[in-house]
Amino acid sequence: MELRQLRNFVTLAETLNFHRAAERLHITQPPLTTSIRKLEEEFGVPLFTRTARGVKLTAAGRSALASARRALRVANETRLAALSGAAGEEGMLRLGFIGSATYVLLPRLIPRFRQLYPRVQLQLRESVTANLLADLRSGDLDAALIRVPIPAVDVPDVDVCLLDVDHFVLAVPVKSRLAARSSIRVEDLRDEPFIAYARSAGPLMRGLSMRAFDAAGFQPRVEQEAIQVHTLVSLVESGLGVALVPSMASKYTAHNVRFLEVAGFRDTMRIGIAMAASSIERIPVVVNFRQMAQEAVRGRKGTFVPAIDER
Repeated sequence: MELRQLRNFVTLAETLNFHRAAERLHITQPPLTTSIRKLEEEFGVPLFTRTARGVKLTAAGRSALASARRALRVANETRLAALSGAAGEEGMLRLGFIGSATYVLLPRLIPRFRQLYPRVQLQLRESVTANLLADLRSGDLDAALIRVPIPAVDVPDVDVCLLDVDHFVLAVPVKSRLAARSSIRVEDLRDEPFIAYARSAGPLMRGLSMRAFDAAGFQPRVEQEAIQVHTLVSLVESGLGVALVPSMASKYTAHNVRFLEVAGFRDTMRIGIAMAASSIERIPVVVNFRQMAQEAVRGRKGTFVPAIDER
């Protein structure tokens, strides 16, 4: 049985006349007659009885008509779904993100994307950049919002599009001797207890933050470690030390934390958030998300992927 045969059957059932049905189908009458005969042979029952003025449906034909119409409707819906999927207007987007993306970027992008593509299902997953890139390569994610710059070894087969630019600031407890200052130098942190990004889960951010101390000629006194930015801020709020965090973390509602500019960091310690996706497979829904994201951040485009020292 073919969809063409069902379409012929439904059209003849609606017109009850071979000549009019053939005209509506834009075919000649003999192929229509042959199509109906083969369908009846396949079903093993007559669908029509012939009359002097045309045809009429048999009991079997009346029973089959609703199912035939339903099958044609489902087939058309399947075709439209395939077209929508090819255009990235339907399906699923598995999007990974770092915790820092929840401060500004995700709240800006997600509502906009859902408004533009309401039939795309979003499946979100939070992790750190290294894990997100691994999931991207394994096919467990379609795209990810990651921290940049990233080590050069992590870049092959991945397109990286910069969406947001930021820099490190120093988070200090409000009761710290440093809290009254408007800015600070790295050298002033020599004797401060430092909360660092964990080596195991956050080597990228640890390496980035430690570069500043290399230039100053000393290493900080690391007393605590954490994985996510909001966890570092919480530990600072608890009075356990100071931490270098992206400036967007100042949007975190921490009542007992002050965020200080560090001399020179705005220009020399630039970081950002970028969208990463496979450069091998172009998934339509990912292409649409990337285009939407670039428009949402007013076209900040480009790559930002110098290698760094991971510690």
